[in-house]
Amino acid sequence: MSDSDDLFIRTDPIFVNKELLEISHLPEEGRIVGRDEEIGQLANAVNPAIFGQSPSNVLIYGKTGTGKSLCAKYVSRRLVSTAEEEGVEAVFAYVDCAQDTTETQAAQTIASSVNTDDTEIYIPDKGISTATYYKRLWRILDKEYDVALIILDEIDKLEDDAILMQLSRAGEAGKVTECKIGVMGISNKIKYKDRMDERVKSSLCEREFVFPPYNASQLNQIMTARSDAFREAVLEDGVIPRAAALAAREHGDARKAIDILRYAGEIAQANGADTVREDFVVQARERAEVDRFRELIRGSTPHSRYALQALTVLSLEHCADDLSHENDGFRTTRVYDVYEQICRQEGTDALSLRRVRDLLKEHAFLDVIEQSRHSGGSAEGSYTEHTLLENPKVVKDVLADTVD
Repeated sequence: MSDSDDLFIRTDPIFVNKELLEISHLPEEGRIVGRDEEIGQLANAVNPAIFGQSPSNVLIYGKTGTGKSLCAKYVSRRLVSTAEEEGVEAVFAYVDCAQDTTETQAAQTIASSVNTDDTEIYIPDKGISTATYYKRLWRILDKEYDVALIILDEIDKLEDDAILMQLSRAGEAGKVTECKIGVMGISNKIKYKDRMDERVKSSLCEREFVFPPYNASQLNQIMTARSDAFREAVLEDGVIPRAAALAAREHGDARKAIDILRYAGEIAQANGADTVREDFVVQARERAEVDRFRELIRGSTPHSRYALQALTVLSLEHCADDLSHENDGFRTTRVYDVYEQICRQEGTDALSLRRVRDLLKEHAFLDVIEQSRHSGGSAEGSYTEHTLLENPKVVKDVLADTVD
């Protein structure tokens, strides 16, 4: 092939600024849609901080893709700039608790985020004790700031409540004397508070907010605000309304809606089309659902997949028998029976019931399935039911494509 051959596309016929459709992209103020009330409530909760006073601790609930993290970061950024105008030194730190699951990891991330060259305090990635991270964090906060706001995203992924106890009671315990600390906890699980330590609950849950799923009109506005990711006149008129309607009907998740819009553009590219059509939206929805689930189970062990396959088999059988297509839960023992059958088909020895129970817990941690405890009375005792949260047909297809 000669150098003059067109191996690469030099001009993208569909996208002009594809970054606007990436999940990691944080929109500017004017692009935050449908959350004015929630932003106002969060701002009110932390408003004392601009005067150097303690902000309220806040717990934010809501399904994935409802704008919780986006709004928390936006309000925190505005808080820092407004406080500066009032002569107050404020800072915020963001912790992704799905990544920093331990107390030590979270403490290191916070200390590293708020540290400055002026402190001459060293925060290594690892190699020191949790207690030392805290001591250095308290010194940094007292030396540099009047107020610190700590965002703990996916707070339910933390191994325990230890860091919540430390942060919420640092002032009361005299660990910081000059800096006021506020905590914003974010969770997809509305029942997360029920499992918190009572002492932490009394300190952390001063204000609670629930972010509802976006409706079709809001999703339409969100995607329209990002439509300049595409070249002019590339999007056909019905594309965004169709994508918004599909997303609102199924989940109200802005992230998934934006994914659908991006995938529709990529499908148009792959087909050599000049415009993004409505029929590409339907294909994009299916692709987005499959890709998202494939990412969730990427790297899982064979037996982890067998356990999930067992629950999928039960869910598909139930859907065939029940015209409502609502997924009911299945007891651990029933899932295990099907899991054993799958192991026999695969020619491998089954793991113990206890180990499979642990594997199912891991899937619940990833929000692939949902677990609920039930009481069967004195005759049966308590038991756990497992419900598949994903479309069982999608799970079946992805598992069939997954190889070691």
